[in-house]
Amino acid sequence: MKPLYFWPCLDSNEAALGGSGLVGKAIHKVVNEDDTSKDETWVFLSSKDGDLVDRKATEAIFEKHKPTHVIHLAARVGGLFHNMAKKVEFFRENMLINDNVMECCRIYQVKKLVSCLSTCIFPDKTTYPIDETMLHNGAPHSSNLGYSIAKRLVDSMNHCYHEQYGCQFTSLIPTNVYGPHDNFNVQDGHVIPGLIHKCYLAKQKGEDMVLWGSGTPMRQFIFSEDLARLIVWVLREYKEIEPIILSVGEEDEVSISDVAKMICSAMDFKGQLINDTTKADGQFKKTASNKKLRTYKPDFKFTPIQEGIKQAVDWFVENYSVARK
Repeated sequence: MKPLYFWPCLDSNEAALGGSGLVGKAIHKVVNEDDTSKDETWVFLSSKDGDLVDRKATEAIFEKHKPTHVIHLAARVGGLFHNMAKKVEFFRENMLINDNVMECCRIYQVKKLVSCLSTCIFPDKTTYPIDETMLHNGAPHSSNLGYSIAKRLVDSMNHCYHEQYGCQFTSLIPTNVYGPHDNFNVQDGHVIPGLIHKCYLAKQKGEDMVLWGSGTPMRQFIFSEDLARLIVWVLREYKEIEPIILSVGEEDEVSISDVAKMICSAMDFKGQLINDTTKADGQFKKTASNKKLRTYKPDFKFTPIQEGIKQAVDWFVENYSVARK
């Protein structure tokens, strides 16, 4: 088996990730510690290796490496406010990336393609918990409409490619990922790394920490190394075309406010935590069920969020000069 792993990218025009990607670094660790991988050749790529928005550049990657399996996490991604400001770019660039990767997988006869979706693609108006059967039951939240629709269509195309060409294309749906080697940009990063950086700066300056929004929205967070183990399992063993949610349980859902308090504690921050309620909250909740995952992996142990946040905070403090921010 020769898996080809596409790293996710913050922006299609940037080559910032290199060897420092959140999930990629975790998969590296998992693969290096796994005896099974000794019989596999893993190729890890970043945006430095080619612009997946460009069809010819994508074809050149497949021609060079001729992968048998592909993990596709490449995307234009960002936090709430970046999504709200750039809906057209998020839609167009992700559509192009997904089309190029999927069609090249067909042309080069890739045995299995695993793409990464997101819980934000689920309907905004729905019942909870959401599960894999509810993916197309209504419009996603308007705050990230461009990204959500582009990602949701991956599932549709997985079925189309399977029905028309017999391709083994599937997808996974992680909840919010965090951990070492993340993008800690305050403006455009996701919530946990963004808050870690804000807390660090507030501590250094002796200022209070400002939390954008009310802090009441609820989220499920999965530690990057846990997700990496599950991604490798999906690549090797999961046989369905239907997507699978990779998430902690419903009981592990936490508020953004509680996450901020955990970060302050892990950072040993002594200042005040202040809410700026003039900022948007985004979707209040998107509770996901991991019941399907548990039917396959009933004994899988997730990293408790306090422990995972402590690891992420410690890594950021120790690597501040080289961390993406």
